[in-house]
Amino acid sequence: MVADESGRGRFYGLDIQDSAIDSTSSFLKMAVDSHERELVKLFCICHSRMEDIIPKDSPVRLVAFNLGYLPGGDKQIITVPETTELALQAASRIVGSGGLISVLVYIGHLGGRDELDIVESFASSLPADTWVSCKFEMINRPIAPVLVLLHKR
Repeated sequence: MVADESGRGRFYGLDIQDSAIDSTSSFLKMAVDSHERELVKLFCICHSRMEDIIPKDSPVRLVAFNLGYLPGGDKQIITVPETTELALQAASRIVGSGGLISVLVYIGHLGGRDELDIVESFASSLPADTWVSCKFEMINRPIAPVLVLLHKR
């Protein structure tokens, strides 16, 4: 799943909802073998605190965000622009050269467009000599999720 030939790859999953962590844990028990599960660490913590979780000097190749609310969960519990901005700043500090930050922003709920504004503002503020920022959206589906990819050179 995440390990390369070295077997050193790790996956850290963060969510503020216990139900998301429980669901992911159950899925992993069915989908991957026990060796791969050992490489996965799940934390019930805000994404803005990823630097508290990721070991210092770990080579991070990918940080993936899925912003919005938990499908099938309480739609009142959503990611918010303030913590997302902090999380993006943290991700930009820990991702290594050649790494990627993937941000999927669900905009069809209250607050979704505000969060997209923060993501776009952050992406456009990154220095072009060290980052490539791209946005992908469906032109004929105005409330479809928007994908923002940030590649660190």
